[in-house]
Amino acid sequence: MRQAVSRVAIRASVSLAVALSLIAPPTAHADDSASPCAALKRIVGAAAQHFSSLNPEDGRSVAQPYGNDAQCAASRGTYQCTWSTRDAQAGSGTGALEGVGADIASCFPNATHDENSPGRQHFYLGERGSRTEITAQTVGANRVKLTVSRQ
Repeated sequence: MRQAVSRVAIRASVSLAVALSLIAPPTAHADDSASPCAALKRIVGAAAQHFSSLNPEDGRSVAQPYGNDAQCAASRGTYQCTWSTRDAQAGSGTGALEGVGADIASCFPNATHDENSPGRQHFYLGERGSRTEITAQTVGANRVKLTVSRQ
């Protein structure tokens, strides 16, 4: 009899836990942020339409892991974001540049990474004449600029 009561109690507890997990809202954490990869793919995908479908908010997720003040805009066949790095007090945008380069490489495994220098990361997708270029570079001591263009 005790075993039967124990089994019923365990099943009831499990059922309650499952039910609560299904109806409870997801918990937000301080490190929850929009995906840089999703933003990069959205930007690159808009290149064929000269970035006309994008707005300044679309690129901020690329910068979010590295800085909070991204300013993004589409202009003359390019989409560009510039931001101050979180380690601005240290006077170096190199860590953020390396991070953005790693994000680009992981989001676009078929991209050609033809420049990897301390101040500039350059990638391209597609054949000459219909190529999308992605450049991340440091601007001064503590700023990073991301430029996506269609060639």
